[in-house]
Amino acid sequence: QVQLVESGGGLVQAGGSLRLSCAASGRTFSNYAMGWFRQAPGKAREFVAAISRSGRNTYYPDSMKGRFTISRDNAKNTVYLQMNSLKPEDTAVYLCAARTASLLSTLKYEYDNWGQGTQVTVSS
Repeated sequence: QVQLVESGGGLVQAGGSLRLSCAASGRTFSNYAMGWFRQAPGKAREFVAAISRSGRNTYYPDSMKGRFTISRDNAKNTVYLQMNSLKPEDTAVYLCAARTASLLSTLKYEYDNWGQGTQVTVSS
């Protein structure tokens, strides 16, 4: 198992930016493809971004393309989510997840390990 701890959430005005971090420990980080998901109250967990083990491949849903950027630093055992041009509808708990595979995935059931999440609130 790999342990994941998110940080960097907070309150930001619409149009602002935040950078989330997810620190991993317990296993070799570079063995895991990583993803970010989010969950707003009363809504299903939603895919936000994913990155392959090497970091060469990334994927975003259309609603996040151009605004969100996922990256990783395997030397620091950390994955990041840079969020720009934030909107009130981006308000949610953001969770990072790890899967023991080289390829990225958009499907939450394909991830084995989850962090506790960090709250992002975007005010209008």
